This record gives sequence, C-alpha cells and structure tokens, in this order.
Amino acid sequence: MVRYTVAFANQKGGVGKTTSCVNVAAAVASMGYRVLLVDCDPQGNTTSGLGISKKEVRHTVYEALLEECAPVDCVVHTSVEGLDLVPSTIQLAGAEFELIDMEKREAQLKKFLAALPEVYDFAMIDCPPSLSMLTVNALAASDGVIIPMQCEYYALEGLTQLMLTIKKVKQLYNKDLSILGILITMYNGRLNLSVQVLDELKKYYADKLFPDPIPRSVKLTEAPSYGIPAVLYDKYNKGTQAYIKTAEEILKRTGRR
Repeated sequence: MVRYTVAFANQKGGVGKTTSCVNVAAAVASMGYRVLLVDCDPQGNTTSGLGISKKEVRHTVYEALLEECAPVDCVVHTSVEGLDLVPSTIQLAGAEFELIDMEKREAQLKKFLAALPEVYDFAMIDCPPSLSMLTVNALAASDGVIIPMQCEYYALEGLTQLMLTIKKVKQLYNKDLSILGILITMYNGRLNLSVQVLDELKKYYADKLFPDPIPRSVKLTEAPSYGIPAVLYDKYNKGTQAYIKTAEEILKRTGRR
C-alpha cells in the first residue's frame, strides 16, 4: 500500500517532467522516506535514468495495469536507498488499446498500488506527455498532482487544458484529487519572457506555485546518462538544491513534515 500518491503530469513534452519526478523522488527518499517511482511513460526515461536496463526487466507497469503478474514482481530496487521503481518499456504503448475493454479501466493503477504488500510513504508517478488513459489512470490513483512547466506562453495554454482534465477526473473518478503544486522548470530569470510568464502565473496560481523555480542546469541533463538522479550526481548544484527544497515543500504540503 501507499500512504500518499503524487502524479507528475503535463501533456506538453519537454518540460522537465521526468527530471522533476526522478529528482524529487530521490530527494524525498534521501530524507528517510520509502518511495515508489512508477514509470507510466512508454518512453521509459525514468527507468533508464535510474540505471535500470529496459532489456533486462522481467515485469513492468504494463503487466501491472493488465494484472498479468503479482504486484510485488513488478517492483525493482534502485541504487538509491529507499527508492524502488515500477519500470516501463515501449510495450506500455499497447496498454492504451488493451485497457479499452476492461471494466473500470481507469482504476487499474490504483488497484495495483493498493495491492502492494510493502508500505511506501509515497508513490510518485511519471505520466506520459499526453492526456491519455495512462494519464487518467495516474490521476485516478493519486492524492495530488504536481504540474512541471516552463515559463512559455504555450505552456500557459497547455496548463488551462490540463486543469480542465484534472477537474473532469476529479468529478468522474477521484473526488479527493487535488493540485499539490505547479513547479517551474528550466527557469532563466534573465529572460523577460520567463519573468512575464511567472508574474502571470502568480496572478492566478500564487497559492499553488512552488517557491523555488528549477533553473536550467547542465548537471541536471548529464545525470541520466550516468543512471543516477542529479541529487546524487551533484548535490550542491543549483538545480539539485532547488529540487531538494521542492521535496521539502512537498513534505510540508502533504503534512509529512
């Protein structure tokens, strides 16, 4: 079972969603909490970013959703103490079609998390960059949503659409779902556009914004190639420090600290 589940969601790709999910999860685990990362993206970047070979995993989130293996068999340990993973491969792309005929298909991930024999303080779900059945499953299973986004005007348009989707999922499948926060990624305070978009977000979502935007950082992009989170690759990097502060804020907002 899982005490609190968080979905990292944004239908726009390239916004630092996977980087945010992996580093927040690793930061929370480093603070002594047990965390389960669920890679719900067929690209499997969360899986490879933690040094797990997609060719060698026996069971993935695909089998978890379709109930083709015991929940415990879908979980693998990572090199990060306290952090486990439900991996993903490109096979997951087919789950969209196979879920169509299943009863309560939107609740398959929630059912899987509830059946886990081990107790986790948090599950953190990396959603695909689309408003698909995989994303709906993640939202239906979650207590809170974190929305990583860049300071661009197209991102503002996408945020409106995502808010509508979250509202619809809350009405239909998960009345307890809430927006845990909006996380600004790849931030460059020297760009007027970034400052303008951030000011716009503060007008409408001041209570939802995480206080520390994640700055652009070479270290954040380098870390996945070594198969470890940036919070372990370079703990004192500015981007890493921002993720650690975000993790602390999540613990505060969820009543864990």
